[in-house]
Amino acid sequence: MASPQSLQRLHQLIWTLIYGGLLTLVLGLATARTDDMIGWTLTVVGGVVAVAGVVLIGVRARLQSDHHR
Repeated sequence: MASPQSLQRLHQLIWTLIYGGLLTLVLGLATARTDDMIGWTLTVVGGVVAVAGVVLIGVRARLQSDHHR
């Protein structure tokens, strides 16, 4: 069971991770043209962060279903 405040904070974290991760991923792809090491590092980190946000969507869905029981 999660409080509404916790769910709201989790919701904000999810979208921050997704958008921040995708932005970092795109910046990494653009940077890879001039510097392979930094570009691919940013791409991988951005992808991992975005995937973490997507995984948290599933966590949030489970918390809400438990909250309504």
